[in-house]
Amino acid sequence: MLNKRIILSAIWVSVMLIYLLGDVLRIYSGDFARMSANEPYDGAKWIAAAVLMLIPILMIVLSLVLPQRVARWSNILVAVGFMLFVLADLGSYPSVYDRFLLLVSVIFNGVTIWYAWNWR
Repeated sequence: MLNKRIILSAIWVSVMLIYLLGDVLRIYSGDFARMSANEPYDGAKWIAAAVLMLIPILMIVLSLVLPQRVARWSNILVAVGFMLFVLADLGSYPSVYDRFLLLVSVIFNGVTIWYAWNWR
């Protein structure tokens, strides 16, 4: 079986790809233009979005390099945080594809929690 560090890193890569796929579909479908017309983005919102999306990218590396105990708990806490964030914001996305992808990301976060929790 693969090392838990590699599995957790791969799950975070998958989560990032899910988020990116949602962003690309949102742009090509025109949903982004409609959503941003209602609530324009300023510099602070773009920085906040960048920081938020940087976290899963950092988790890819941190899952590989942090000491086991720290990596285990950071994976659990960050995955729980992203699950709560996505579930709280799910209603603001108008399209079925967005909700589907976000629910898939919640499942992946649940898998992250399960793997990290069982990492002894």
